[in-house]
Amino acid sequence: MDSRALYDFWLQSDYFDEETKKELEQIKDDPNEIEERFYKDLDFGTGGLRGIIGAGTNRMNIYTVRKASQGLAGYLLKNAGDPAERGIAIAYDSRNKSPEFAMEAAKVFAANGIRAYLFDELRPTPELSFAVRHLEAAAGIVITASHNPKQYNGYKVYGEDGGQLPLEASEAVLREINCIEDLTAIKPADEKEALENGLIRMIGREVDDAYINSLKTLRVNPDEVKKAAGSMKIVYTPIHGAGNKPVRRILDETGFKDVLVVREQELPDPGFSTVKFPNPEERDAFRLAIELAKKEDVDLIIGTDPDCDRIGVVVRNSAGEYVVLTGNQTGCLLMEYILSQKKSMGSLPANGFVVKTIVTSELSRKIAANYDIELIEVLTGFKFIGEKIKELDETGIKKYIFGFEESYGYLAGTFARDKDAVVAAMLIGEMAAYYSNRGMSLYEGLQEVYKKYGYFIEGITSFTLEGKEGIERIGSAMESLRARKSDRFGDCRLKAVRDYMTKERKVFADGSGEILDLPASNVIYYELEDGSWFCIRPSGTEPKIKIYYGVSEASMEKAQNKLDKIKESVTGIIKGLLY
Repeated sequence: MDSRALYDFWLQSDYFDEETKKELEQIKDDPNEIEERFYKDLDFGTGGLRGIIGAGTNRMNIYTVRKASQGLAGYLLKNAGDPAERGIAIAYDSRNKSPEFAMEAAKVFAANGIRAYLFDELRPTPELSFAVRHLEAAAGIVITASHNPKQYNGYKVYGEDGGQLPLEASEAVLREINCIEDLTAIKPADEKEALENGLIRMIGREVDDAYINSLKTLRVNPDEVKKAAGSMKIVYTPIHGAGNKPVRRILDETGFKDVLVVREQELPDPGFSTVKFPNPEERDAFRLAIELAKKEDVDLIIGTDPDCDRIGVVVRNSAGEYVVLTGNQTGCLLMEYILSQKKSMGSLPANGFVVKTIVTSELSRKIAANYDIELIEVLTGFKFIGEKIKELDETGIKKYIFGFEESYGYLAGTFARDKDAVVAAMLIGEMAAYYSNRGMSLYEGLQEVYKKYGYFIEGITSFTLEGKEGIERIGSAMESLRARKSDRFGDCRLKAVRDYMTKERKVFADGSGEILDLPASNVIYYELEDGSWFCIRPSGTEPKIKIYYGVSEASMEKAQNKLDKIKESVTGIIKGLLY
């Protein structure tokens, strides 16, 4: 059916509820809006679903959740041994419709005879990852759109190892979804009956306890906290999300008794009423936290996103100003702290490894080399870090120590297989205590790292192009970039280009090439002759094209000037391709 026919079907069929039909009635005279909502099914990618909440096949609603759940159920019944007995774990965050979508998914799994372990209230995404492993479930899902704007929600799928579903499995689930020709044939179980017969089981405190207790074993040097606990204050904001209880609990139980919570952002709020975006990458998300820190004379602020898998850090610099650290800065600080402490305590494994994504700071490479620890590079997306843990740590080949990505995601240990802001909060607190015991702030600790390894600075530019036309423009821009043969990109002189779609690296000087040993992905990475780099990729979860940059110099001023010049050259060309 075309878009209009699908719209009419949703409007007329008894399968769809009155709230949905009322919403659709309001757009009956807007053919463009009808086209946008029904021209395709909401994409099921390697992470699952993510989209704007609303009525239509290209929106997040109970019907798209049902279809995804039925497809996943079909996949599990064919591939997961005994999924009916093992079950599936389900969590959700504070977004609009999250509890409803979670229960709707549980009812679909129950209708297929698969037991659903449903959390009794909102929980962090990393705890869902932990729960899959702890319960020995066949899979897991979490209803979240991470740090997207308030009108979004999503559906993330995890495999039995607690990691995000790998590409091959995602494609198999998608095939199951595509085999569903009649959406109205999906009949969820009755909620009351499913609860009574045990096909839906509510879980809560017992999993919380196991999760927190596991994370506490990952403390690197607890004595640092004991020394500093009496004088340290931390301001924390959950930004209206799922981090409030677990982050405060782990900080308290590891010795931080003076944690000040931003009361205006403490409770769940799907409208995220105090921020423009619920994103700890944005300074605006910390406006209230900074006000509280100034009032209480606090040096360290931390904030977690709605599903508590990302964490942002704000520190006070030498001029007394509050500075939001980048994801790269926090990740490199953590890597330096963890590796240095483990080395000094004699617990650094000889076969240890750390992981970063291809767009994450090259400073991490120098830190790893300094401690003679292998650094492994993966594609953008934390699921690839999870896959390396499964491939190397679970098999006993190597020992995973730490991994991070520039977009504020960090993971220590292997209890969860996705970025975890709860364990990161614990380690950031411990790291701040370590520097405090040396008479230093976390900001001064960062400067110490720069003096030791060099001044590395990164940046990101993104262009958002909404709707069908926007997606087409982004695709056309990537095609044009692949067709370029020049060794110059504006004023930038190129050394080599890596095309992760074709899995080839080409050197311009002699025309030589090599095969890239990573999965195919729509990413183009440019290496500059001076050692700088930039990388271009469409977002996998939003209608954006992103450009990442990295430079290093002998001083921060020189590094910033170099970065600004590269940005100017690159963005000028990209704008010309997009608009």
